[in-house]
Amino acid sequence: MTDGVTIGQAAAFAGVTVKAIRHYHQHRLIDEPRRDSSGYRRYGSADLLRLVQIRTLAGAGVPLAEIEAILDADPDRFAAALVDAERRLTDRIDDLIARRETLRRLAIGDRALLPDRALALLDRAADLGLTPADVTMAREGMVLIKALVPEGFDDYLSRIERALDDPRYMSLIKRMWCAAEWEPDDPRIDELATAIADHFLAHPALLPIPAGLQDRTDSAIRYSLLTHHGHEQKPGWTRLTALIEARLRSAGIDIADQTPLHEL
Repeated sequence: MTDGVTIGQAAAFAGVTVKAIRHYHQHRLIDEPRRDSSGYRRYGSADLLRLVQIRTLAGAGVPLAEIEAILDADPDRFAAALVDAERRLTDRIDDLIARRETLRRLAIGDRALLPDRALALLDRAADLGLTPADVTMAREGMVLIKALVPEGFDDYLSRIERALDDPRYMSLIKRMWCAAEWEPDDPRIDELATAIADHFLAHPALLPIPAGLQDRTDSAIRYSLLTHHGHEQKPGWTRLTALIEARLRSAGIDIADQTPLHEL
C-alpha cells in the first residue's frame, strides 16, 4: 500500500483547496513531501495535522506571514502569540462594526459624516424654524468645513452653539436663507447685508471662523471652496455674501480668510 495521500485527497481531508496547499508551500508553512514512484507527492498524517493547524489559524484571521512562527514556537510563545492575534482580531472586529454603523447611517443621508454634536445643532436649527432645504445646505456646509478645516471644527461648533442662543442672530439667519431666492438687485439684500455685518461687529464671537483656517498657506483656496458652495443657482446669496464681506473688511476684519457666512 502506498503511504500517504495525494494533494487532492489531503485538501479534502484538511478542509482546504489544492490551490491553498500550494500557496502554503510557497510561504514555507509546510514542507513539500517527496514524490512516490509514480511522481505524486504523498501527504502523511503529520502533514494533514499541519494543514488543519494552518487552516484554523488563517481562518481566525492570523496573517500567513505569522503562522509559521506561531506553529513552531514553544508552548509559552505559542500562547502569547495567540493572545496577540486575538487582540488584533478584536480590533478588526471593532473596526468592521464601526464601518457597518457608518453604512447604516449613510442609508439615511450624509449624517454619518458628522459627529453627534454637529447633528444635534442641525436638529436645533430645524426646531428653530429653518426649512429642511436650509438644514440640508447647512449640513453640507458642516461636512465641507470638517473636511477642509478639521482642526477648527470643534471651535466652529462652539460658535454655532452660541449663535443658536441669539434670537436676533437667528432672525437674520432665516432672512439670509430667504435671500437665496432673491434677485441680486433686490434692495432687501443691501439692507440685510448691513444688518448682518453690524451684528457681527457688535458680537464678533458669533463670526463662524474655525480656528486654524488663517494659519494655512492655502487658506484662500479652502475659503473659496467653502464660500461658493450652494451659490451656483443662487445669485442673490453671492451678492449678499460679497456685501457682508465688504462691510466687515471696511471695519478691519479680513473676511477673505474666514469661513463663508451662509454656513449657518
